[in-house]
Amino acid sequence: MIEVALALVRRNGCLLVTRRVQGVHLAGFWEFPGGKLMDGETPEACAEREALEEVGVACRAAWRRPVIEFWYPERAVRIYPVECEYLGGGPRPLQVAEWLWVPHADLLRYEFPPANRRLLEELMADS
Repeated sequence: MIEVALALVRRNGCLLVTRRVQGVHLAGFWEFPGGKLMDGETPEACAEREALEEVGVACRAAWRRPVIEFWYPERAVRIYPVECEYLGGGPRPLQVAEWLWVPHADLLRYEFPPANRRLLEELMADS
C-alpha cells in the first residue's frame, strides 16, 4: 500500500490543481499537489512539503479529511487529503506539467485519477 498525502490548498474560492508530467504513473491526469509519505513523516508535513516542492507554494496544514483507499490494477494507494491554508509563493511548474486555481464548481471538468473520485464528490458537496 502506497501512502500519499494531498495538499488541498485554497485561495479566493479556488483549489490548486496540477497536471502530472509525462512518463509517470497516470501521466496527464490532473490532481492536487501531493506525493508519497517519507518514513516517519505525517500526512500534514508531507502535504506542506509536496506543495512547496511541486509548485513553490507555501501552505500550512489545517486538518485532515477521511482517508481514501483505492486499488488500481498495478498498485494500491492510501490517500490522506489535507486541507491547507495558503501562505504564499508560486505557483510555478517545478515538478508538474502545469497548474491552475480551479473553482469548486469546475473541478469535474478536469480528468483526475480514479482514486480521487470520492474526494472530488465531497469537495463539490462542500461548495
